[in-house]
Amino acid sequence: ANLFVAGFIGTPQMNFFNAELKKENGKYSVVVDGVSVELSPEKQAALASKNMAPQAITLGVRPEHIMLIDKGGISAKVDVSEMMGSAVHLHVNDGKQDIVIVVQTMDMTGHQLSSFTSGNMISFTFNGNVAHLFNKETGVNLEF
Repeated sequence: ANLFVAGFIGTPQMNFFNAELKKENGKYSVVVDGVSVELSPEKQAALASKNMAPQAITLGVRPEHIMLIDKGGISAKVDVSEMMGSAVHLHVNDGKQDIVIVVQTMDMTGHQLSSFTSGNMISFTFNGNVAHLFNKETGVNLEF
């Protein structure tokens, strides 16, 4: 039998954000919606070796690399929440674009699951080691 899940939205390979690459006190960070994330030592070294200038960039973060936090992160409204076995796929919008976040359910409490109701606000961030930096005009990865 051919199985089809009605309404399944699917998961993109990567979320893309308009961001700013900053360099302060010799350290690179990316800023999205006013939230600053310092890049990992490996990414720092790659950018420094190219003497990368601060600039507007396209930032890529995979859905499974985004972390939900209580406050202080990027704010978004939950549009759709899909339970996918061991993970919840959250389709959210930060007021500018649609974003997909994959959250593992293994350690979640019912309270956390209820916060994924459509219309609720969530806050998220990511670690500097999972940020992918692209030239805004050409799409070229800035680290290579």
